[in-house]
Amino acid sequence: MYNFYKPYIYPYYINTPMYNLHNMYKYPYPCWFNAPMYKKQFIKLKDYGPEPFVVNIDEATKQNNTYRTALWTGENLQVTLMSIDVGDDIGLEVHPTVDQFIRIEEGQGLVKMGNKKDKLDYQEKVSDDFAIMVPAGKWHNVINTGNKPLKLYAIYAPPEHPRGTIHETKADAQVDEED
Repeated sequence: MYNFYKPYIYPYYINTPMYNLHNMYKYPYPCWFNAPMYKKQFIKLKDYGPEPFVVNIDEATKQNNTYRTALWTGENLQVTLMSIDVGDDIGLEVHPTVDQFIRIEEGQGLVKMGNKKDKLDYQEKVSDDFAIMVPAGKWHNVINTGNKPLKLYAIYAPPEHPRGTIHETKADAQVDEED
């Protein structure tokens, strides 16, 4: 007769426990350190740079309701959150010495880029989870074509806006840029 419980004869019949009931809080992870995934956390939106900072960028971006908020500004990099109203746009702009990365977290839009202000020969439709790379010196615009605010974050290298920048509306941003 065969003995199915001897591991050296039939190793695939070893009964490994799924839970360690004796040391429940040590194996496999300390449960008191794991934040519940179903809870949304409120993030105070301000400029945390240049100190080390970790954030759920998806939640922070979706939480933002201002046109532009600088979330982190360092010496060589800046992260800004943006919320573009329905039918509005970022505004046609160019950054001569700054590369830019834009990620759409929520909504849909149209990206236009080109070498000249009056010749935007590149355009793409974008929506949730799209990334846009804008080289320095390219004219560009992102237009909200959806029916809800376009939530995105932009990374500038080097920083483009003063540390702590918060523009409640696009008009505030335009006034600030004129000054």
